Formats: sequence, C-alpha cells, structure tokens
Amino acid sequence: TGTSPHGFQNFALLTNYQFYIDEFVALGKQLMLDPNSQFIGLIEPGNVLTRRADLTDSDEAVLQDAVQHAQGQAPIRLPQMPAYHLVRADRGGISLVNIGVGPSNAKTMTDHIAVLRPYAWIMLGHCAGLRNSQALGDYVLAHGYVREDHVLDEELPLWVPIPPLAEVQIALASAVAEVTQLEGNELKKILRTGTVASTDNRNWELLPFYGERSTPAKRFSQSRAIALDMESATIAANGFRFRVPYGTLLCVSDKPLHGELKLPGMASDFYKTQVAR
Repeated sequence: TGTSPHGFQNFALLTNYQFYIDEFVALGKQLMLDPNSQFIGLIEPGNVLTRRADLTDSDEAVLQDAVQHAQGQAPIRLPQMPAYHLVRADRGGISLVNIGVGPSNAKTMTDHIAVLRPYAWIMLGHCAGLRNSQALGDYVLAHGYVREDHVLDEELPLWVPIPPLAEVQIALASAVAEVTQLEGNELKKILRTGTVASTDNRNWELLPFYGERSTPAKRFSQSRAIALDMESATIAANGFRFRVPYGTLLCVSDKPLHGELKLPGMASDFYKTQVAR
C-alpha cells in the first residue's frame, strides 16, 4: 500500500477507481485546515504526512507511530494498491485503499487488513447497471451477492449465504440521504437496493445468450441481480469469513446489457456529481 500498517484506521474503505481517491485526499486536506476537526493527520503513500493545525504533543506522537517515524517521501510510482489514511488519535479514522480491478486484488488486500481487526470495511466503487430503470450515476446498495469471482470458493463454499448487515445497510442509506439531501421517493429514484453479482470475467457481456446454455448474462438475470462488478462479493465474503462487518455502495458507470458501454466521454455531469458525492 505504500504506507505503514500502523497507519491503518479501524474503518476501511476499498475502491476500484482513482476518482474516489482524489475526492478523499481533497476532503482530507480540507479537514487538516480545521483545528476543530476530529482527524489529526492525513497519510499518503510513502508515509507522506499532512498534519492538522494546532496539534498537541500526544497527537503528534500518534502520527509518528502511524508512520513509524519514517521520513515521508512520495514514491516515484504508486504501489499496486495505494492506501490513504485519515487518522484519529483513537485509530477511529478512515483508511481508503485503491485495490484496482479484480477479485484477486480484493482478496489479497482484505486478507491482510483482516489481521488488523478493523471495525468494518466497505466497498465503494463502480458497477455495471443491469436493469432498464437504472441510469448512469445511480447508486446501488447491495443486500445480497452472486459469487462468480472464484477466489474464495475453497475457503468459503458457495452454499454459504453472505447476509446483509442491518447496521451497515442503515448507515449507508442514511449517508446517501445526508449527502444528496434527498428523501422518500426522490431518494429511491437514485438509490436502489438489490443483489450485486461479482465476476472474474471482465468480458462477460460478450458471451452470447444462447437458449438453454448457462451464460453469465443468463445467470445474472436468474439471480435478479441489479448490478455487477468484480470485487464486492469477494470483499463481503472475506468479511463474513474473517468476522469483519462489511457493506457495499456502488455507482452505476455503464449499462452493457443496454448498449451503454464504459467509453470515454460518456459520463454525464450528473454521473460526475454522483461520483464526487
């Protein structure tokens, strides 16, 4: 991750695109200008440390421990899965890791973060919308998972259900309502709860939908999945496996079954606003 494991906080966010990192860093640096912020520092890859204004000696000691007294220097190239930490004195801050694309990365990172015993981890990223009623930029709150990632089949058999966690579901729905300032039916128009399918086949939509043949598109339709990505089910399953509370909030970036592919220039202003939120 390019950071010391001592810098990890008790709440972890996992994402698959740089957009979210940029927003997180911008928010973190804004918070560092506020002497009343609950956060005392922002750690970036290379253990680069931005301190909050007016720190106490005890806060400074916490930050030095988090970076292991290393002289922070930004790396020439980012590591494979860079991490960013908004540090609180009680380790109750937020760590955000860009795990990139794919279930293998998701398993590798959560295998390691689980050792630190976080209070929770949440997948926050992009997905393909599978339903006509969805639009680019809509949110998806997962309440079930179809596991076609194939990286945890031996450790956690597919017949094991991965249940939604009520406290996390309520917290995520409340957060979307708070940030968008929407409620009731207006909130439901952009936030949909349903099953998320995760696959290790990046080109699943190119396989034809033949009659009785079981193709990914057919299986996802049978499962009533509303969205598809490559990481969420892995992160939820590993959370279940390691007893780390988990959740998933995604933003629809494309609709491959409806001819809206993820191509340059397709993102509308609405979509960009939703990503920033």
